[in-house]
Amino acid sequence: MHESPSQPPVPGCEPQPRFEAVPGPAHWRYRPRRALWDNRALRAGALILLLALSGLVILALVRQQTGTKGFLVGLGLAVLPVPLMVAAFRWMDRVEPKPWRNLVFAFAWGACAATLVALLANGLATEWLTRTVADSGSGDDAADTAWGATFVAPVVEESAKAAAILLLFLFRRRDFNGIVDGVVVAGITATGFAFTENILYLGNAFVDDQELGYSGVRSTTAATFFVRAIMSPFAHPLFTAMTGIGFGLAGAATQRQRARRVLLPVAALLAAMVLHGIWNGSATHGGLSFLTVYALLMVPLFGLLTWLTIWSRNNELRTIRTHLPAYQAAGWLTPPEPVALSSLRARGIARDLARRTQGAAAARAVAEYTAFATSLAFLRRRAYRGTAGPDFTAREQELLHHLWQRKEIAQPVLAHAALSVPAPRVPQHWGPAPYWGPAPYGGAALHWGAAPYGGVAPNGGTAPYWGSAPRVGSGTYPYGVSPQPPRIGL
Repeated sequence: MHESPSQPPVPGCEPQPRFEAVPGPAHWRYRPRRALWDNRALRAGALILLLALSGLVILALVRQQTGTKGFLVGLGLAVLPVPLMVAAFRWMDRVEPKPWRNLVFAFAWGACAATLVALLANGLATEWLTRTVADSGSGDDAADTAWGATFVAPVVEESAKAAAILLLFLFRRRDFNGIVDGVVVAGITATGFAFTENILYLGNAFVDDQELGYSGVRSTTAATFFVRAIMSPFAHPLFTAMTGIGFGLAGAATQRQRARRVLLPVAALLAAMVLHGIWNGSATHGGLSFLTVYALLMVPLFGLLTWLTIWSRNNELRTIRTHLPAYQAAGWLTPPEPVALSSLRARGIARDLARRTQGAAAARAVAEYTAFATSLAFLRRRAYRGTAGPDFTAREQELLHHLWQRKEIAQPVLAHAALSVPAPRVPQHWGPAPYWGPAPYGGAALHWGAAPYGGVAPNGGTAPYWGSAPRVGSGTYPYGVSPQPPRIGL
């Protein structure tokens, strides 16, 4: 395999490998030494305290405006679209799922801190704008409020939401590998923001209906719920996703591209503000302007963002197939694993097979094996780009250790799941002679010569993976006809 000169070599696999770069036996987790002000527990405690105080303040402010009954009605209606939005972003993030603690922080920041900042700053800025315009001769309060919603709110709200993305980018840099990562964090943050904002809007609408005697489908509450929760629940996530794309692209930049790492997030934040301002401006005018912006701008942008996210996710799968063969060649992985791990369908088959044959614990082990292997591929890509950092060796050995612990369960089911993946039509760029055969896809034997899994096992043993060397090239499976059952007893 041809590697970049700056890319560290892959350590060879031995029957009982040693992981000397990983310090201590404590769960084999690499934890570098940190200064007191860089302590994770201290940072986490400060953030939890900040979010808790923000949540209490925003709760009191919203309840003050809507009353207890209005708050409860708004809360009950605002929570309905949240599971669907979170599930949608988790679906986008299937290749390398973000840790739940990151997503919980993003949602809490959007629902508490960002909303509190927006509520206070929007009020102060709008009041200042109203006084300024009034002093200049205008007495139209509705026009002043429209100017505030169009020009003040987008700047304040998008900046407040972007703070969560910036914090995760700075302190969880390892979790930013591309566009998908930025979009998911931004979308979860904006979902939390929209949740609290919907409580306020729906609660106020309910209070108005109580005062005016409206009820049923023609009430202000029903109209507000339809517009905000059914017609446009993706509005805030779409705005903030622009910022997320900028941070995702910055995360994929190399160390030499410093201007790109700074300018892309700033430009993306400005784009989010402009898009948010156009949306708010159309909403203040209402009627045809709102429907025109919704149909001609918001819906196409939402479709474009969905396509971009899926395209980026497919690139992540190609990254796995490109960089994991280096570990396969060194004996850490079996030949089918890069293929199976680069297919979401094969991953699901492997987990289901482990659950049926060995129970939930085995399925969890396969899911963990998949996650560690994916992280290993992205770590190798960062090394290829020169952005892996000085702790690359320790991090690599940590991931290899976790793979080694779970390989007895995961490797057989992944080998079986690889049969569901069609064989590539063209050779991969792994050099003229791959690993165990004279040609990558030459002759009747696909991928690895006449006996892909027979003979000496890549991890140093002598036992093949499916008994004797399976027949190759005579059936409809990408790796030959159906082989012998794997070791787990399929």
